[in-house]
Amino acid sequence: MPDLLIELLSEEIPARMQTRAAEDLKKRMTDALVEAGLTYAGAEAFSTPRRLTLAVHDLLAQSPDTREERKGPRADAPEKAIEGFLRGAGVARDALEERETPKGNVLFAVIEKKGRPAAEIVAETLETTIRNFPWPKSMRWGSGSLRWVRPLHSILCILSDEQGTTTVPLDIDGIEAGNVTRGHRFMGGAPFAVNGFDDYEAKLKRDHVILSPAERADHIAQDAQNLAFAAGLELVEDKGLLAEVAGLVEWPVVLMGEIGEDFLALPPEVLQTSMKEHQKFFSVRNPKTGRIERFITVANIETKDNGATILAGNQKVLAARLSDAKFFWENDLRVARAGMGEWLEKLENVTFERQLGTQAMRIARIARLARALAPVTGADPDMAEQAARVAKADLSSEMVYEFPELQGLMGRYYAEAAGFPVEVAQAAQDHYAPLGPSDDVPEGAVSRAVALADKLDTLTGFWAIDEKPTGSKDPFALRRAALGVIRIILAGNMRLKLDSFIDRHLTLHKLGLNRAKATTGEIDTLEEVIEEISEHGVFGAAFHAVLDRLKDRDGAPETGEGSLLRTVGDAVPDISTDLLAFFHDRLKVHLRDQGLRHDVIDACLELGGGDDLAMLVRRAEALGAFLKTEDGDNLLQGFKRANNILTQAEEKDGVEYSFGADVKFAETEEEKTLFAALDAATPRIEAAIKGENPTEALEALASLRAPIDAFFEAVQVNAENEVLRRNRLNLLSRIRATCLKIADLTKLQG
Repeated sequence: MPDLLIELLSEEIPARMQTRAAEDLKKRMTDALVEAGLTYAGAEAFSTPRRLTLAVHDLLAQSPDTREERKGPRADAPEKAIEGFLRGAGVARDALEERETPKGNVLFAVIEKKGRPAAEIVAETLETTIRNFPWPKSMRWGSGSLRWVRPLHSILCILSDEQGTTTVPLDIDGIEAGNVTRGHRFMGGAPFAVNGFDDYEAKLKRDHVILSPAERADHIAQDAQNLAFAAGLELVEDKGLLAEVAGLVEWPVVLMGEIGEDFLALPPEVLQTSMKEHQKFFSVRNPKTGRIERFITVANIETKDNGATILAGNQKVLAARLSDAKFFWENDLRVARAGMGEWLEKLENVTFERQLGTQAMRIARIARLARALAPVTGADPDMAEQAARVAKADLSSEMVYEFPELQGLMGRYYAEAAGFPVEVAQAAQDHYAPLGPSDDVPEGAVSRAVALADKLDTLTGFWAIDEKPTGSKDPFALRRAALGVIRIILAGNMRLKLDSFIDRHLTLHKLGLNRAKATTGEIDTLEEVIEEISEHGVFGAAFHAVLDRLKDRDGAPETGEGSLLRTVGDAVPDISTDLLAFFHDRLKVHLRDQGLRHDVIDACLELGGGDDLAMLVRRAEALGAFLKTEDGDNLLQGFKRANNILTQAEEKDGVEYSFGADVKFAETEEEKTLFAALDAATPRIEAAIKGENPTEALEALASLRAPIDAFFEAVQVNAENEVLRRNRLNLLSRIRATCLKIADLTKLQG
């Protein structure tokens, strides 16, 4: 069985496209080969800056012969139907067989195909793959029609086995496939022939090309760590940069250079970001001081002076880049030490979103909300508001303009320079967190208040303008914001009535959005409503009380039926309910990753209090753990049995059995025991629920498991005696009502 080797040699392929391109080459080729009948034992794909390589092992030498029978129309079918079947089967009329079936005589086509040599199939498959390759961007060159990411120079395509090596005949736009390739662009020698993958890989390495991206990355990481260690320093790990640099070189040569003394005072994050983004340099840190003092660069060539010339050029370019960074840093510090007022003024002219206003308007909303949230997170309200007002000031700084990924981090440095408390400075950095499911949540009370306010303002704002995520599209990262709110609440075990904050902030957004529609006479009213909502912090009764009071005031007819304020008051509850449901959906996803079933969460949601996420999760975790026990599983089955019998009886009789179970009508010992168990468990359950102790409530519920099992084993509910039957049905109603105090067990599956 032969091995297949393919190499597509071109000009430099962008590093970000290489891995995906190698995977696409492997998938498209192997899928097409298998579809054509050529199975194989294994396949590997590789990429370098100049080549894509595919090695397929133990490929069939020839596709197998096939014989396929296709059932056609009846023999007496219209001629057009028969002609259509002939076209689809690809056979002539005289090749059809007529067979007798229970449905009459039917035509059958027997399609026989002879197997084809692997070389023929590979040539067709490779040409189709090359001509239809899914590059994100591609180009044409010369006078040909072929498109490739960069000009394609040569194609190596061979089949090799014990008998020798065969070149697959293939010609694409004048590029003829062969068994010849070449090594490194500068250090390589003459082109050379290969007779298989092992020979190919070994000869490439001798000609200064490391084929495997993983091997190149390991080589870079090891050499970089050794150089740093030898200098008493440590390499700053960056897996993303390592993968990118491994895609920039075929023969990595690792060099370490020095950073000018003038730039060592820059924040280490600034140095690291500047070198990574502009030069693709790794940072080398002094473990004693935490300063970035040197850099690692990776060349693609060995030089006689051991890289001295390369390092001199890199250091010169780096000095120019860092001079810009130093200029930005010093200018920004001047503004920061003056209180950052200049930056905050600039944000009045920066649009956050067309309908939601400027960044300055957003900051004012976040500050108001952070102050309201402060008691929940344990923060000082004044400090939380102060932190929210300066947290985004760095968006106007020159450094963040140059490096947007440093927003927040630079805010911390500038807040420290401005003399703000350490909690305020830390909130400037942390309020964007968490940025993803693996990112840490803010730890400080002030940081959590501002982070929650920032995310809630974003969510309520986009819900207010009806810009919600749809399908896989989420351009404003609202799913991430909701998950961030959830993780912050759960990490801090915060007893936060989310609904009240959502309602109030939605109202602020809606009033702000409709402000332009308000008449001059309404402006004072709008301001008063906003102030009232801000003061009370609760939507609902407080808000409508304000509207009712204003409605009776002379000269305020705008608060009457159909007015702007009434419209806002009527719209917000529906939007709020929808947004809270969105939080519940994200919570289910978050808890599912932790092994908690979504139906368990649904069962707990039915009890109400769904806006208290911390308590909701405690109840769901307790119920989930309970259901994994034998008592929990059996009790659930007992509940479902009771609920099914009761539901069927209520539908049949047209009445609701929900009151009147009396122990004096109990005939059997099992009935009396169940009455006693319910009498004992109910107050325990109610006390535990009132004390917000779901585990204790479930333990009390577990005490009912044995009496319920015994009842169903010994008692016939639908007795002939109507008094007994009604009493027993009402007893089942007590079981159902008691279980439903814990959660809506009807939502549970299984």
